[in-house]
Amino acid sequence: MLKNQEKSIYSKKNLTEDKLSKSLNLTKDPIGPLLKKIAIPASVGTLFQTLFNIVDTFFAGKISPEALSALAKSFPIYFIIIAACVGVTVGGTSLIASSIGEKNKKNVLIYFGQTIIFGIILSAIITFIGLYYASDIFFMMGSTNEVVNLGLQYTDVIFFGSIVFISVVALNSLLHAEGDTKTFRNVLILSFVLNIFLNPLFIFGYGFIPAMGMMGIGVATIISQIVAFFILLAKIMRSSSLKGISIKNFLPNSFYLSKIFFQSAPISAALFMISIGNLIILWYISIFGEFATAGYGSATRFEQILLLPVLGLNTAIISIVAQNFGAKKFLRVEQSYFYAIFYGFTIMVVAGIIIFLSADKIVSIFTNNIVVINYGTTYLKISALIFPAFPIYFISNGFFMAIKKSHYSMFLNIIRNVLLPIPTIYFANFIGGTYKTFFWSYCIFNWIFMISLLLFVIFYIKKFLQS
Repeated sequence: MLKNQEKSIYSKKNLTEDKLSKSLNLTKDPIGPLLKKIAIPASVGTLFQTLFNIVDTFFAGKISPEALSALAKSFPIYFIIIAACVGVTVGGTSLIASSIGEKNKKNVLIYFGQTIIFGIILSAIITFIGLYYASDIFFMMGSTNEVVNLGLQYTDVIFFGSIVFISVVALNSLLHAEGDTKTFRNVLILSFVLNIFLNPLFIFGYGFIPAMGMMGIGVATIISQIVAFFILLAKIMRSSSLKGISIKNFLPNSFYLSKIFFQSAPISAALFMISIGNLIILWYISIFGEFATAGYGSATRFEQILLLPVLGLNTAIISIVAQNFGAKKFLRVEQSYFYAIFYGFTIMVVAGIIIFLSADKIVSIFTNNIVVINYGTTYLKISALIFPAFPIYFISNGFFMAIKKSHYSMFLNIIRNVLLPIPTIYFANFIGGTYKTFFWSYCIFNWIFMISLLLFVIFYIKKFLQS
């Protein structure tokens, strides 16, 4: 009967590979295969999103070591947009997915429309904040005037285009709620390919296109996102899930907007804390010079690639757990969490070994400066030891967001990304005060936090979901 009800929500006509995800029954199919079917396309998509950033880093290194440092320091500023995007995605995805699990077609349509409106409002706020405060943040990180000027050339363009970034993820919230991660994967692959060609074109100039330097990296990024927006829009407009949608679903509704806000705000605030944490780390690293910052920044770009499987599992957890939570299938909620932790831990052990053994070769992709390479290699080798713990953090975040406890995610992110670096700095200074001792200290404190978090989630599941 459940199967027949779900078929009444989704059209069966013309089932293509693009619509394969809609045939997934997130409340009934075996959890292990579900995690793979959703996580793998999401991971592949995020891979190309990460490669997108790596291409930017590669070309920044071709400009100068200072440009590489500027791009690294722009990340906590640019992360304001990322935090907003993730908040919109998670808020929209979890509420739409929960409505699907509840068989509430009306709310599916309303939440989709209001997610779009929420994204537009948010982008206007983000643009103002970014343009007004970016230079101050660069100086807070101990940047030279040259690095600040280079960084602003990039961030000003990015913030002007923030509405495009947020609109893309707002459209994608419906697809993720259905378990469709393939469409966004394909869009990200296309954006990556475009970025490869557009970056050198706008950075160095060609024909009538002038050389824009760091500004060109931002322009290439925005153009790629505009293309992604129109592809997703075309996909959404053909979706049978939006059958019956009307203009009234897009008229601002304070009740539903507040629901989206209170679901997305904690995770956006939490991720904003990541930006604060990065500021703290970059401020400390800047003590050792711009080359140390450049090494750390280039290393973290590649590090993101090996975190992709965990990020894919995070996406899968949000979709699967949200639907099962809405359907009140709490045993499947619990099983989904522990399956994801097991898969993530296994994969990250292998990833940690890979990054430890190849750290120096990885950093040398972005620069031939020996000092920069040494700093980046040191960070990667220590970071590799934290890798097996990362699944606990990311999957637990997804778990709490899916069960509509996103304020828990906010607290977790505040603890790890804002509070954790502070005792790390004090402890590092106590045992030597070097670049290396800082990251060794960071490794130790991360493991203590991750183990504590796992024990807390186990306690929460036993007390609130099993009772």
